[in-house]
Amino acid sequence: MESTELLKKVRKIEIRTRKVTQQIFSGQYHSAFKGRGMTFSEVREYQYGDDIRNIDWNVTARFNHPYVKIFEEEREMTVMLLIDVSGSNRFGTRNMFKSDLITELSAVLSFSAISNNDKVGVIFFSNKVEKFIPPKKGRSHILRIIRELVNYEPKEQKTNISEALRYLTNSNKKKCTAFILSDFIDDEFEQALKIASNKHDLVALQVVDRGERNLPDVGIVMMKDPESGEKRYIDTSDGKVRRSYGEWWNWQYKKSGEQFKKSGVDSTILYTDVDYIKSLTELFKRRGA
Repeated sequence: MESTELLKKVRKIEIRTRKVTQQIFSGQYHSAFKGRGMTFSEVREYQYGDDIRNIDWNVTARFNHPYVKIFEEEREMTVMLLIDVSGSNRFGTRNMFKSDLITELSAVLSFSAISNNDKVGVIFFSNKVEKFIPPKKGRSHILRIIRELVNYEPKEQKTNISEALRYLTNSNKKKCTAFILSDFIDDEFEQALKIASNKHDLVALQVVDRGERNLPDVGIVMMKDPESGEKRYIDTSDGKVRRSYGEWWNWQYKKSGEQFKKSGVDSTILYTDVDYIKSLTELFKRRGA
C-alpha cells in the first residue's frame, strides 16, 4: 500500500476508534480491565474487618500480635493483543472483512489503554508467531500498531492459537490483560488457553462473518481453502452438502465456546455486519460486575 494511502487509512481508523473508545468504556476501564495488579506496600497491625487472608504470619509470630500485609493498586498495567493474521480472516461478505474488524477492535483497545497510561504490546500470529511488538505507551506507538495491522503481509496462512498463547506465557513475566482477536477456526488450543489464563487475564473476541456459516445454493462451484490453498469443486445444490457444511461451522463455534468456558476466559462473538459497540459494552459491563 502506498505511504499516502496508508497514512489516510490509519488516520481514518484513529478518528473513528477514538470516538468509539469513549462510547464503550465511559469510566468503566479499570473494572473492565482486570489485569491491573496489586503490589505490596507495608505491614500494619490487624484491624477489625481486615481480610484474614492478608495476615503476615511471620510478623504475627514475631510480635505475638496479628499483622496484615497492605497492598496498593499498580499505577500501570500491560495490555497485550494477540492478533490472528491467518488466511481465514481475509474473508467478508457483509460490510467488511474479518481482518478489517480485527484492526478496528485492536485500535479501540489500544487507545483505551494509552488514555489510561497503560502499555500496549502486540503478538501477530498465524501457525507461528509472525511478529512481536513489545509493550510501550504513547500515541505514536499505537499508530505504529495500526500501520502494521493495515499493511502487514503474513508469511504463513494457517492458524495455531496455542503457539501464540505459549509465546504470551513465556514472554510476559507479570500478569497482563490479553485480548485474543481471531475467528478461532483451529482444532485444539484448550490446554494452552488454560495455562495462559492461570497467569493472565484473557479475553477472547471471536470475529465472525455470517456468510461463511451457510453455503448458498449456487450449483457447482470451485472453492479454495484460504489457509491450506486446497481447491475443490462443491455441488452446493445438494442439500446434504449444505447441511453438513452448516453443521461443521456450528460445531466449530460451539467447541471454541466450550473451551473458553472451561478455561474461565471471558468471550463474545462480533459480527462483520453488526456494530460491535453494543457487544463490547455488554462484555465489559459483565467483567466489571
